[in-house]
Amino acid sequence: MEQSTFKIDKYYIKKVDADKKSIYCHHDIMGELLVPTHKHNKAQMLYAEGDVVFVTTETKSYFLPARHFIWIPAGLEHSIEPKSEHVMMRNLYFPVEKDEDDFYKSEGIYPVNNLLLQMMMFTNQWNGDLKKGSPSFVIAKAIKAILPQICHTNLPLELPQPKDKRLGKILRHIENNLGETILFADVAHEFGFSERSLYRLFQKDLKMSFIQYYTIRRILKAIELLLERKLSVKEVALEVGYNSVPTFSNTFFKILGQRPSDYLNREEILGRK
Repeated sequence: MEQSTFKIDKYYIKKVDADKKSIYCHHDIMGELLVPTHKHNKAQMLYAEGDVVFVTTETKSYFLPARHFIWIPAGLEHSIEPKSEHVMMRNLYFPVEKDEDDFYKSEGIYPVNNLLLQMMMFTNQWNGDLKKGSPSFVIAKAIKAILPQICHTNLPLELPQPKDKRLGKILRHIENNLGETILFADVAHEFGFSERSLYRLFQKDLKMSFIQYYTIRRILKAIELLLERKLSVKEVALEVGYNSVPTFSNTFFKILGQRPSDYLNREEILGRK
């Protein structure tokens, strides 16, 4: 508990809510591999650059790729775990206002377009409380205001946390065998289920089918591998169980809205301070 409290204090969490009316800004390289479970009274906009960040709530595990941001509503308990200690974390924390747009009430992951990218780059010079009435406060508030207008695609880059222990074992099996073709019938047989009963378990516990879970998990792993820049698109496809590059590319496009080759070649244009 002492260690967790130390890490939370280290990562400025208590400072976020110290001034209830300010917009709090913090940009820094992580330097650690975990910010323990915490919450704050302000909503959080977290942009990551350089690698993947895992954001975990009580019910879901979110996968935040570089060049995307996650919106975390006020009061939502979450932990933050970057894949690398060198990840650049760019945070803006916003006070909750009356009659806010429904956009701000739900967590979600969104790609950053050129307009939002330029606005985020402008925040590089800020750190700490942005006081109401100051130019920096006005600009930061404009960033918040524009989100519902430009962020229309909440990417399905999250997976639910299983409650049933039997399902937990199956999901670990999927995780450990992403490079193989995993058939639903084989999984049901191996773990002692009928196909019908296992289908019902997935729907009841995870609110999604086996194939939906399996597909998203494969694509999330593919994003990790692409960001490492060690493998070609074809090699990444094989690593996550796709023998057909076109099939892999089409599935990737359906989830992220761009081809894996485009994702691989895109430069990290939001530089570090």
